[in-house]
Amino acid sequence: MASQSSPAAAPSTADVLRQRYADRLPTSLNDLSGPTHGRIELPLHVAWSGLRTYNLDQPRQRMSYYRTVLAEGQHDDLTALLDEGLLVSQWPVLRTLVSRQIREVWEAAFPALAGGTSAAA
Repeated sequence: MASQSSPAAAPSTADVLRQRYADRLPTSLNDLSGPTHGRIELPLHVAWSGLRTYNLDQPRQRMSYYRTVLAEGQHDDLTALLDEGLLVSQWPVLRTLVSRQIREVWEAAFPALAGGTSAAA
């Protein structure tokens, strides 16, 4: 009688999400060259539900914009829609508003975020 090997354990949902977010990351925070002020309309594939137009000059809208882009944006969206300086300055608060998987992936890839203590918006 041939023995059957047990199949490898399926990855957890959290692991799948971490990998999805990791695959989208820019190579460097320097790659983030998005807008820093004004009204911005997100593409439908990023903001597929709810608010699509944000005023980056308003701190709450800017935080919501960043949260949406981090969660739904693909690689090219992240680099085109996020700004390095704004991300770093908002990160201490923003990290509490995004999912654990997003926070872990970004902080693992960019230690400057993990150690950041800047005041947010």
